[in-house]
Amino acid sequence: MSQVVLWASVVAGVVAAARWLRVAQREHYGVGRTSRFARRWWLLDGTNRVLALIAAVGVVLSGSFWWAPAVTAAAVAVGPRGLPIRGRTSPLAWTRRVVTLAVTLALLCLVLIGVGLLAGLAPPIVAVLLFGLPLWVDVSLAILAPLEAVLSRRWVHRAQERLDRVDPVRVAVTGSYGKTTIKGYLRHLVEGSKAVVATPASFNNTAGICRSVNEHLVPGTEVFIAEMGTFAAGEIAAMTRWVRPSVSILASIGPVHLERFGSLDRIVAAKAEIFATSRTAILNIDAYGLRAEADRLAASGLRVIRCSTQDPRADVTVLPADVERDGPAATNGSSSGLRSDAPVAAHDVSINEAAVSRRITLFGREIAVGPLGGAAPANVACAVAAASVLGVSDADIASRLGDLPTPDHRRTAARSPTGVMVIDDTYNSNPAGARAALSMLANTDAARRVVVTPGMVELGRSQAHENRLLGEQAAQIADDVIIVGRTNRTALLGGAAGWDQATARRANRGRHMRNPIHGRTDDRATVRCMADLESAVSWVRTHLGAGDAVLYENDLPDHYP
Repeated sequence: MSQVVLWASVVAGVVAAARWLRVAQREHYGVGRTSRFARRWWLLDGTNRVLALIAAVGVVLSGSFWWAPAVTAAAVAVGPRGLPIRGRTSPLAWTRRVVTLAVTLALLCLVLIGVGLLAGLAPPIVAVLLFGLPLWVDVSLAILAPLEAVLSRRWVHRAQERLDRVDPVRVAVTGSYGKTTIKGYLRHLVEGSKAVVATPASFNNTAGICRSVNEHLVPGTEVFIAEMGTFAAGEIAAMTRWVRPSVSILASIGPVHLERFGSLDRIVAAKAEIFATSRTAILNIDAYGLRAEADRLAASGLRVIRCSTQDPRADVTVLPADVERDGPAATNGSSSGLRSDAPVAAHDVSINEAAVSRRITLFGREIAVGPLGGAAPANVACAVAAASVLGVSDADIASRLGDLPTPDHRRTAARSPTGVMVIDDTYNSNPAGARAALSMLANTDAARRVVVTPGMVELGRSQAHENRLLGEQAAQIADDVIIVGRTNRTALLGGAAGWDQATARRANRGRHMRNPIHGRTDDRATVRCMADLESAVSWVRTHLGAGDAVLYENDLPDHYP
């Protein structure tokens, strides 16, 4: 193996490693995730398939020809096309963890190359290492997993000591979606009555909760609210072991991260780990599997509070004001706002949810009647239940419902300097949130409506169906639908243009995707495809003006195709 081929392989390896280390970081260092994304990218289109074939040919020939690893090196240095070495939206951050991963990857490669030199198999081993770098990143992550667990214990121990010393009431919130929103609602409802600290933004893993406790929890804090997310079974259980919440909320079950879990039942089981140390369990029984979970928890002796936007018999209800309740209810709150003439159909995105008058009841007591603005009724029900458990009076809860906070990038609306109404829903990646955002756009007074979206991800087998439905609903509401990226293009095209899957696939392979591909006929929108969000934003700024509206629905980091 010549020096030229060796150094070419080293340079190509460094370039490719930077690319795949960034993917690993963006995927939260999950073992197996880098290889999964590599497969997506190499099989994305004809160009990347050819590059992958060239790399594979180099691997095969390296057993016979000393120069063959250079072929693989050239392919992995330039491919996969479209996956940048330096991210546009999420560049590689050289944190302690990624540096440790890079060093481990380098040592692993050196060891394997050394074995190859001793065995006289250096060229094929170098070629395999180059083409298989995503796999070796995953192997390195698996090797480092025990070390990372040990390193995290120091921060967990410090946070646990602080929690025990300050000793607030600890509330944990989870769900497939709505966690951050409920956390914000609950903090708003409680903070006028008690001193509250909540994990900021979407800090919902062990590292984020530890940081929140160690940096923000101070003596005198009466309530600590921790948002808990999960990518795998056991993660929430690990967090509850040291946070030890006495009140826990499970608000929603949906196909978010279904790709990782495999089934909704596994998602229910993973989310239900949040009740391991709880004395009070709050569940949205309208969600998949949670009515049965509430019954199971009640049978185990926990105090269970059932919340619903559909069942008037639940402990806490947020129902359309014209829906009758079972039995009399005492009025102990406020009444204001418009009344609705009919129950809301959750699938009808044309209904103005913000104007629907809702009756909020708490253990049979009516505490408020009126519209909730943009607040999701199920999230309000869970927050109201938790606030009551924490000792906030009915009157205080009712008085604070009128100005519930809206988390950033979740259906936030603002008018641009050019007069365009911009609805920012870029942090939403679930079907329920997308429907709510489309409803908001449909009920926005605008001369021209535009939807910009890359679609939704990690929905498992339902991903294509849900994105096709999103495209169909967007095309019924908007004048223009702009599809960003390649990840969900076929499904979104099929829904927005009304095409079958085969036709959408053929269109997806077209080379002139910036041009409109479906004129506005049969009340469907004009559909355009853009390579990235920056191109879509540029189009919006060029073509929209005062009195128009645009919805940015979800935003994928650029390690997605």
